[in-house]
Amino acid sequence: MPRLGGIEAGGTKFVCAIGSDPGDLESIEFPTTTPEETIGRAVAFFRTRQPLDAIGIGSFGPIDPNTESATFGYVTSTPKLAWRNFDFVGAIRNALSTRVAFDTDVNAAAFAEFHWGAAQGLENFLYITVGTGLGGGGMLNGRLMHGRSHPEMGHIRIPHDPARDPFPGNCPYHGDCIEGLAAAPAIEARWGQPAESLAAGHPAWDLEAHYLALGLSNWICTLSPEKIILGGGVMRNETLLPLIQQEVTALLNRYIDVPELVAPTLGRRAGVLGAIALARHLAEVTGTFFSVP
Repeated sequence: MPRLGGIEAGGTKFVCAIGSDPGDLESIEFPTTTPEETIGRAVAFFRTRQPLDAIGIGSFGPIDPNTESATFGYVTSTPKLAWRNFDFVGAIRNALSTRVAFDTDVNAAAFAEFHWGAAQGLENFLYITVGTGLGGGGMLNGRLMHGRSHPEMGHIRIPHDPARDPFPGNCPYHGDCIEGLAAAPAIEARWGQPAESLAAGHPAWDLEAHYLALGLSNWICTLSPEKIILGGGVMRNETLLPLIQQEVTALLNRYIDVPELVAPTLGRRAGVLGAIALARHLAEVTGTFFSVP
């Protein structure tokens, strides 16, 4: 087996790992700070474990995953100002002299679930994460979702009734897009406490289910997934998924079938395992959309 590294680059924390599958991971976790400090800690972890055949990165975004682009491997217009227009792939590749696979954190998590989790055997599925941000990815016709860039599902516009919810939204770009209304920072700003501290019967969860169901209904109608995997810190509330299922069923109103909505099989390890899966794909099949020679 190739010797592989993986980086789950989240807006709050980095997880770095060595391994080839869920059974043999060695990992470390630390906060996301400045690029210099954070990349330095990642490089230090991998240097003591070289040589590596490839490293995969699943990164917060927006990013440029197109290998034909002059800015391939960059974090681009992120709200995290210190990381804006940062050459992530270049920094890792130059420091460790190895090939690097690069995609969004959500596509990486989807790729992990495809290899080892809830999406095994599927060619058309979505992975939605609801946490510090709200994002989506997945596979269509057996390929990870890319186009001109990558999906930005968190920034779709959904109905917002100010009489029911006067919170204006907190996306710095779009205000009340679905991320601005339903990601963890929006929940905390609206209710004055983080999502994990809200009781099961708190009205926040009905509103959260409503917003997520609106987004899911749009993605179901446009992308026709066979299954949707819902991950991220907000989704760890056990009452939320059943509420979402009820809302989606009501919104679609029997026009089309509701696909199966499930939690990630790989749980909190989906992101870093996805980075390992990207690295494995690069090590085994060079010259793909994800790779740099």
